Amino acid sequence: MSDAALDVVEFLLTTSVYSDDRRLDENDLPPAYRRVYWSGGVDDDGSETGGTQAKPAGISRPLTVTNAAAREATEIDQPWAAVSELMFTERDEFSGTITLADEGLAEQWFAERVDDDRLLENPTLARHFTEHDEFDVDVDYEAARDRNRPIQADRVWIDGLLEQYFDEEEDEEMLDLVEVRAPEEVDMSLDDLVLTADQENELDKISKAIEHRDYLADIGLREIGKLLFVGPPGTGKTSTAQALAQDMDLPFVEVKLSMITSQYLGETAKNVDKTFEVAKRLSPCILFIDEFDFVAKTRSSDEHAALKRAVNTLLKSIDNISLIQDDVLLIGATNHPDQLDAAAWRRFDEIVNFPKPDYGMRADILRVITRQMTIEEFDPELIADATEGLTGSDLRMVLREAVLEALTEDRTSLTQEDLLEAVEEFEERDTLKNMDMMGGDHDALVAGGDISKASSDGGHDHGHDHSHDHGDD
Repeated sequence: MSDAALDVVEFLLTTSVYSDDRRLDENDLPPAYRRVYWSGGVDDDGSETGGTQAKPAGISRPLTVTNAAAREATEIDQPWAAVSELMFTERDEFSGTITLADEGLAEQWFAERVDDDRLLENPTLARHFTEHDEFDVDVDYEAARDRNRPIQADRVWIDGLLEQYFDEEEDEEMLDLVEVRAPEEVDMSLDDLVLTADQENELDKISKAIEHRDYLADIGLREIGKLLFVGPPGTGKTSTAQALAQDMDLPFVEVKLSMITSQYLGETAKNVDKTFEVAKRLSPCILFIDEFDFVAKTRSSDEHAALKRAVNTLLKSIDNISLIQDDVLLIGATNHPDQLDAAAWRRFDEIVNFPKPDYGMRADILRVITRQMTIEEFDPELIADATEGLTGSDLRMVLREAVLEALTEDRTSLTQEDLLEAVEEFEERDTLKNMDMMGGDHDALVAGGDISKASSDGGHDHGHDHSHDHGDD
């Protein structure tokens, strides 16, 4: 029997068990299944609304399986065709629903073909099968539930809450200021990044703090969970915060402080208040405030009084939000730490440095971002030697240039020479971009390392200690 049949039968069993077992809640359903059945509040007449008269959002029992629902949940093009020959399935031609004619037979069929690792991805069935002695399974229901992404991290849950909260046109303008991403929408994890030992240590500490929030509250340690990421552009501050959100299954709320100046956002101080209210309503979550140096620039300038009020509101809001009490991890980021004043610095309990990558860090980054590429005689140390001063973001741009150049020659594999030429192209463009065209030295086009020398030398160590991974992007 095909894997498609196993997928569809799992869906049918899950919906049936969930409909009957009232001990189960939304966090017992795999995310792909929740997405199918989640609904926002509706009035008694069935009209959609975000108003206070709406029924609560959630998943209503019983769960009905149609061909369309099964297709969305399993990504099988023809769900009924996949299980139509099984003696325990049937379809109502009038309504289009698919059901289990003999659930006991379906359970036995499924149990003979599923392994424990798969059951751990489905808390509903993990609980069901472990409670029946006739099935030879060895899974822990609580472990399956802990592994399952919580409903608060799903896009459907986030959208439902935002629609309910932003129920007026004025409030909807806030969505121009706040960008909310579900963990499933972040395309990288911490494993995809190359971090310094200090960065890894700080992220490990904050992960433990999130895990043990109740303990920290009990001992009175509440001033924790406000990080400031400091470093040049392109060193991975935003990427690291997003990856942390994905790894910890937390919604990611991003605010760019310069957006406060937008004439379309109405009362700026009110908008800052609402930003923090959104984070608290979405908790547990990560609130990421980019361009934090904007705070100091506004406080020290002759900007409009409304902007200064907004910044003061921001600082007070930071004081009043807590990882321990509100389940909100606050991360600020700045490319210009020299512009921060004491009032900004003292809002954070941890400072995490994001330096430009050194030789060893660049080599490690190159290994990570070329995992799925075919490169003949690839020597990341050689490329690292030729890219002194480049950030992780710059290295991705170099690889992008090399790939696109190869495609113009109808090639999907790269050579070491392709990469070296892409480095030279990138550095020439970067130099031209930063050159003072009215009085600069127009002859010095190539910045950074000497590529031809790097090619002949074959790279060198620069004294880097490779005992642990460095770098970031």
